[in-house]
Amino acid sequence: MATIEMADGRIGRRRERDRGQTAIEFVGVTPLIILMLIALWQCALFGYTFILAGNAADVAARAGNGSQWRQTAACQEAGREDLPSAWQGEADFDCGGYEPGLYKAKVHLTVPVLVPGVLNWGPKVTGEAASAKEG
Repeated sequence: MATIEMADGRIGRRRERDRGQTAIEFVGVTPLIILMLIALWQCALFGYTFILAGNAADVAARAGNGSQWRQTAACQEAGREDLPSAWQGEADFDCGGYEPGLYKAKVHLTVPVLVPGVLNWGPKVTGEAASAKEG
């Protein structure tokens, strides 16, 4: 080990002065890194819910439009079909919103929370789609 002369004239060994500093820094920064990863994962769940809501609304509108009978039931069944189980529980479908020449569907999905016991937060995401009436 190399000895060095300090600013105040003392002589010491560099390794002995810095012993344990890395471990303390690692312990101090680890919780912040974990919190950041949780926040990023929650943002990813939020974005994925937007994608699922849009796709479910699109599929539901096409199915409701293509069915002659039981349009609302066909719309809801088709919209739920591709949703993962975490999103199916509180999925809300509003099928049959009519506009001239269009069959509309709205899907409301609740964003699942990564840490459910800690956060009782679950914003709703809405997906809307329309399908041109055939015939």
